Amino acid sequence: MPMPLPTVIVLASGRGERFRAAGGSGSKLHAALADRTVLEHTLAAVRASGLPWHLEDAGHPGMGDSIAAAVRATGDAAGWLVLPADLPLVLPSTLQAVARALGGPVQAAQPHHRGERGHPVGFAAACGPRLSALAGPQGAAPVLRALREAGAVAEVEVDDIGILTDIDTPEQLARAEALLAGRLTGG
Repeated sequence: MPMPLPTVIVLASGRGERFRAAGGSGSKLHAALADRTVLEHTLAAVRASGLPWHLEDAGHPGMGDSIAAAVRATGDAAGWLVLPADLPLVLPSTLQAVARALGGPVQAAQPHHRGERGHPVGFAAACGPRLSALAGPQGAAPVLRALREAGAVAEVEVDDIGILTDIDTPEQLARAEALLAGRLTGG
């Protein structure tokens, strides 16, 4: 019998203030990246992963509030992968690898690329009460920190710069564009 799959929660509630402050116009999630928007790229990767997913875009005041709302909306999930919507280059295989790492004594899983931690961070269903109680700008960092101290976090090494390529400035958008072009041409 296959293991139940965790739900990817795509966090799209932010206001994108850093993007506009750095000279960007409009929402960073609706900024053009090659043939689609940043958000469309992120959602395409999530769909291609085959994992269940939930888009949280209700405009919550902080990342903690967004995570809590998404977990409450998907309370029957087998766990969650927390994916900020501004990571348009994350690979479907990375989402699958983080999902597979959840299980047994492991309560969380975090991908790494060349020693740097990134997203999505996966959480087992047992973390639901702690995640649904989050509030404020900090996100799930306190939950992940406590699980790491308890030795309950799987570190997942991936060959995916997309786990680190978030879009907070027009310069980061240009970098993502270059990385995407390199992927498409095999470079």
